[in-house]
Amino acid sequence: MLNIAALFITITALFSWFNYRFVRLPATIGVMVIALVMSLALIGLDHLGFTYITDLTEQWLGSINFNALLMDGMLSFLLFAGALHVDIDKLKRYRYSIGFLASIGVVVSTLAIGSAAWWLFATFHIEVPYLFCLVFGALISPTDPIAVLGIMQSAGAPEDMEIKIVGESLFNDGVAVVVFTLLAGAATAGEQLTATHSLMLFAEEAGGGLLLGLVMGYIAYQMMKSIDQYQVEVLISLALVLGGYALATWLEVSGPIAMVIAGLFIGNRGREHAMSDNTRRYVDGFWELIDEILNAVLFVLIGLELLLIPFEGSYLLVAGPLIVIILAVRLVTIGLPMMAMRQWVDYRRGTIRVLTWGGLRGGISVALALGLPESEYREPIVMITYIIVLFSILVQGLTIGKLVAHVVPGVDKPSEESKHH
Repeated sequence: MLNIAALFITITALFSWFNYRFVRLPATIGVMVIALVMSLALIGLDHLGFTYITDLTEQWLGSINFNALLMDGMLSFLLFAGALHVDIDKLKRYRYSIGFLASIGVVVSTLAIGSAAWWLFATFHIEVPYLFCLVFGALISPTDPIAVLGIMQSAGAPEDMEIKIVGESLFNDGVAVVVFTLLAGAATAGEQLTATHSLMLFAEEAGGGLLLGLVMGYIAYQMMKSIDQYQVEVLISLALVLGGYALATWLEVSGPIAMVIAGLFIGNRGREHAMSDNTRRYVDGFWELIDEILNAVLFVLIGLELLLIPFEGSYLLVAGPLIVIILAVRLVTIGLPMMAMRQWVDYRRGTIRVLTWGGLRGGISVALALGLPESEYREPIVMITYIIVLFSILVQGLTIGKLVAHVVPGVDKPSEESKHH
C-alpha cells in the first residue's frame, strides 16, 4: 500500500510540474488533462500490441478502491479545508437559497434526471430499471465542492456568486449521499423505500452530522482557545478531521455534513477567538497545502480511471442528451427559487447563468458510481457518470471564467499566476 501511495504521489508531482511548466491550465484541470492523455496513450499502445505496460497500469489502478479512498479518506480533509475559509456571515445572507438547492433541489434533480435517464436508456435499448436510474440521478445531482472551490476562485467570480455556489456545494453532497444510500439500498438489497423511513434516515444522517460537527468543533475550539502553541493547534485541527469523520462513520451519521459544520465553526469562531495571528497563519497554510495536494491527487486519479472503465458507443448517445438535461434541470432548480426570492435578496445580474454553468460534477459522483455493487446495470451507470464528469470539468470548468467576464462587466480576470493556485 505504501509503494502504491509513493508511486501515485510521484506521478501527481510530475504531472503538476509539467502542467505548471508547459501546459499552464488551472492546476486541477491541468493534471487531469495530462492523466487523460496518458490513459489514451496507454490504450493506444495496448491496441498496437504493447499490452504489458497497460496491464501493469491497470493492475496498479485496480488495487486502489476509488470509492473508499475518496469517501472514507480524502473527502473529510477536502470539505473541512473548503469550509475553513468560508465567511459564515456572508453564507447566512443566502441561507434560504443555499438550503433549498442543497435539499429540495437535490431531490427534484434526482427525480428529473433519473426519469430522463430511464427514458434514454430505453430509447437506446440499454436495460436499466427505473430504481437504478434514480440511483444515477442521486449520484449525478450534487455539485462537487472539490471541483467547484478551486475552479470558481480561479475563474475570478465575484464574491457573492462564489459564496452561493460554494455554500451549496459544501452542503448538497451530504444530502445527496443520504438520498443515494436510500435508493441504492432499495435497488440492490431490496430494502423497502417508504416516505417515513426515508425522512427518518435523512433526519438521523443529516441532523446527526450537523450536531456532531457542532460538538466536535466546539470541543476543538475550547482546546485551541486554552493555549497559544501553533504546532498543537494544527494537530488539534487534524485530529478533529480524522477523529470526527471516523466517529461519524461509527455513529452512522453524515460525515461530510459534520466536517463542513466543524470547518465553519473553527474557520469563523475559532479563527476570531481561539487563534493568534501566528497560529492563523500556520493553520491556514497547513490546510491550504492539504487542499492543493489532495485535489491534485484526486484529479490525476479521475484521469487515469479511464483505463478501468469499459466503453461503448451507445453510452455517448445517452450521455450527450443527459448533459443538456442536467444543465436544464439545474437552470430550473436555481432560477425559479432565485426569482421567487428576488424581492428579499438582491442578486447580481448574470448570477443564474453563472451558477447553472458553474455547477460542476466531479469526484464524488465517480466515487459513488464506482461504489455500486457489481451488477449488469453498474457498467452503463459508471461509464455515463464518467463522461458527464469529464464534460463538466473540462468544458464547464475551462469556460466558466469567460462566462463570468461576459456576464459581470468590470470584474477583473484572474492573473495567470492565480489560475495555478
